[in-house]
Parts: sequence; C-alpha cells; structure tokens
Amino acid sequence: MNPNAVARLLVTAFFAVIFAQSSLDKLLDREGNLAYLGEHFKNAPLPPEAVGIMLSILTAIEATAAVLCGLGVLTGGFAHTGFSIAAWGVIMAGVALLCLMLGQRLAKDYAGAAVIAAYFAVALIGIALY
Repeated sequence: MNPNAVARLLVTAFFAVIFAQSSLDKLLDREGNLAYLGEHFKNAPLPPEAVGIMLSILTAIEATAAVLCGLGVLTGGFAHTGFSIAAWGVIMAGVALLCLMLGQRLAKDYAGAAVIAAYFAVALIGIALY
C-alpha cells in the first residue's frame, strides 16, 4: 500500500470514529444535547425552536459522514482515488464541520471554532488526497 493510500485510510477512519461517536451521542442523548445547545445558543441571533431543527440536521449529516467513512474503510474505498464511497464520506465530514463552524460562530464561541478549524484542515487534506 502506498503512503497516499495509508493517509486516505487514516483520515477516513478518523472521521468514521469522530462522527459515529458524535451522531450516536446526539441520537442517544437528544434531550441532553438540546439542553446544552439551548444554553450554548442563548445569545445567538436564532429563535429558540431553531436549535432542535439544527440538531436534527447536524445529526443526519454526521451520521451520513460516519456511515460513508465507515463503509469506505470496510470496503477498501480509501485505496482508490476519485469519488469513492470513502471520498464522499470525507466530503460529508467537511460539510458537517462547516455546519459546526457556523454554529460556533453564531454562538460567538471562538475558541470552539478554532478547534473545528483544525479538524476542517484534516478534512481538506483528506479530500485533496482523493
């Protein structure tokens, strides 16, 4: 296996783990997440009912990224360049991270946004490797 394929494997597996855990947490503890996010977004320019809608959308995007990345790892999709199932998983991870970044910026959580920027850099590198 060449170094680029190994890098694609590691980036794809990284996002499979991250978004599997994150989406499962949102599904299994929706009420806890809603309480946390309601407080997190209390000063954001959003109506309170938007938090639940945003949580549902984000959960779906994260779960899609996790499934595609996981399938990409299991099927060896990372070994191929181009728009394989693994590549689509990493792309969906990037979309999820953009959604998270938007939320952090709306909540004026700039330290949290900085952390997401590092994850987004990994996604961009992963996409470039495909």
